[in-house]
Amino acid sequence: QVEIVESGGGLVQPGGSLRLSCAASGNIRSIGAMGWYRQVPGNRRELVAAVTRGGIPNYGESVRGRFRISKISANNTIFLQMNRLKPDDSAVYFCYLAPGPSVGETDYWGQGTQVTVSA
Repeated sequence: QVEIVESGGGLVQPGGSLRLSCAASGNIRSIGAMGWYRQVPGNRRELVAAVTRGGIPNYGESVRGRFRISKISANNTIFLQMNRLKPDDSAVYFCYLAPGPSVGETDYWGQGTQVTVSA
């Protein structure tokens, strides 16, 4: 079993910053990518940022230039630095781990961490 644990969410004022952490542990056979999605109740889950095992990042259009995702560390942890936050960034942020293609497993997801941007 693989466990995904997120931390770092909270309340921040518009224009502020937050740093989310995501740690994966357990029976991890291979990692293809890790990243973050976010979701507001009633809306679809939206890609925030992801990074491949090789360190190639990908960002959602709405956060590009403001958020930065780290590389995957040796202990299977990633960080999401969120700057110049806006009220529209308020959501539950979910971390995921996509196993390598040869493993034949589905993605693993964390429970989510709430980010609220409000004055």
